[in-house]
Amino acid sequence: MVSPYDKCPIYESENYLLRLVEAADAPDLLLVYSDEKAVPFFNSDNCNGDDFHYTTLERMQSAIGFWLQAYEGRGFVRWAVVDRNLRQAIGTIELFNRGGNAQEQDNRDGQRDYFQNCGLLRLDLRSDYEREESIGEILDLIVPPTFELFACEMIATKIPAFATARQTAAQQRGFAASGEKMIGGDDHRIYGDYYVLHADGQGS
Repeated sequence: MVSPYDKCPIYESENYLLRLVEAADAPDLLLVYSDEKAVPFFNSDNCNGDDFHYTTLERMQSAIGFWLQAYEGRGFVRWAVVDRNLRQAIGTIELFNRGGNAQEQDNRDGQRDYFQNCGLLRLDLRSDYEREESIGEILDLIVPPTFELFACEMIATKIPAFATARQTAAQQRGFAASGEKMIGGDDHRIYGDYYVLHADGQGS
């Protein structure tokens, strides 16, 4: 399979299209990242304090520029989630193969970082798309190819306790809540609330 960093794949369903984010998406995505109802659902673990709450076009443009720079550097892929009916970007997906804690530091329970060779999936959506049906349709586009695309053994996505629509959509696709904690790569902070799907179709 061609690396997603050499050619970013495009996926589409009846209602949604996933493609590499573009600078022209900034006005649409500002509606996502300025949405105060949506911000609590964003995964900002290990992101140097960025909560992804952007309130100006300039800040949104800067974020997209960083995402594209990271893509060129093979750090992660950030897809725009486009509503095909509105022809409008209504969210993003970030994915990369997380190697885990390379320094093999123990977490607070004395355990190794569980999330080795893991496809880490971040899904940011405008709050009016924070619905089980929408989330499920989007996951059906991106989850099946992820294992081969990123050569990973499992996929992990953060789902807080209040995100019930995400929980249901993920569980219906085989994800299970994990009791394991993720260790931050820089400061070794401990993060929880992750749901996991293994390549054999089993949850955590």
